[in-house]
Amino acid sequence: MKKLTGFMVVGLLMLSACTAKPQKEEQPNQQPVATMTITTLNGNQEKGPLEVPVDPQRIAILDMAALDMLDSWGLGNRVVGMPKSSTVDYLKAYNENKAIVNLGTLKEVDMEALMASEPDVIFIGGRLSAQYDALSEIAPVVYLSTDAELGIVESVKQNAMTIASLFNMEDKAKEQLAGFDSRIETLRQAAKGKTAVIGMVTSSNFNTLGNGSRCSLIGNEIGFINLANDVDSTHGNESSMELLVKLNPEYLFVLDRDSAINTEGAKLAEEVMNNELTARTLAAQNGNIVYLTPTVWYLAEGGITALDVMLQDLEAALLK
Repeated sequence: MKKLTGFMVVGLLMLSACTAKPQKEEQPNQQPVATMTITTLNGNQEKGPLEVPVDPQRIAILDMAALDMLDSWGLGNRVVGMPKSSTVDYLKAYNENKAIVNLGTLKEVDMEALMASEPDVIFIGGRLSAQYDALSEIAPVVYLSTDAELGIVESVKQNAMTIASLFNMEDKAKEQLAGFDSRIETLRQAAKGKTAVIGMVTSSNFNTLGNGSRCSLIGNEIGFINLANDVDSTHGNESSMELLVKLNPEYLFVLDRDSAINTEGAKLAEEVMNNELTARTLAAQNGNIVYLTPTVWYLAEGGITALDVMLQDLEAALLK
């Protein structure tokens, strides 16, 4: 009987093993993820097709302009990771949200943290273009940027519509973008024929910015005559206060980089620019030294809310 019982047990085990497999196969399979194809940049900054999931639920943010857009469309609850070293005032709640994983910085990604966050899609900006291929091994990488030649406003429009298409938010995006053209035209009329120097304070130095550098909106689209336009670096050319006196602009636009990235011990731009030489310029004498909202112009350029803030800065200076 014991032998028979043993055979019965073995038989039952074999039967159980045989029936277990079909049972597993009969369970509903996970639905395939719907995808779509959009046009973005690759690691060589060339435009091309990219297959991405439709309506992604888990989003890794490595570009503040993309976070700006998701926030404006009420999709911020899908953000699973971001670089918490970068802070933009109106997006600070994401930095403080403990459920969102810290992914390092806008330049140096914590790859382990990124992988652990299991994103459906990753958004990056130009600072991470060199890491595009490595990031693409984790999830599809949507890389969009602003283009000074195309124009900041047109770049924002195109990028917004691309991102919006993933979430069926095109109508909302169009509604938000609708008023920018008329505001630009009003500013253009106010800036017509006026001269300016556009610069960035970094490490207590004043760097002039050309129309192909940061803040290109001011010269290219608003139409200020940029008196120091011979610059091809995004961080500008190191300059001097003597040059400001020589150029003598009617307006002086200043971006405080150190404030934007929280450089410890750095002088504020107002301190650097408060000197006898700058005081001799037409800009200073007429109260036209304009300090741009630093985190927005430096970290979030390309976002919808960011563009609104940028235009507000210019409207406060020109339409006062």
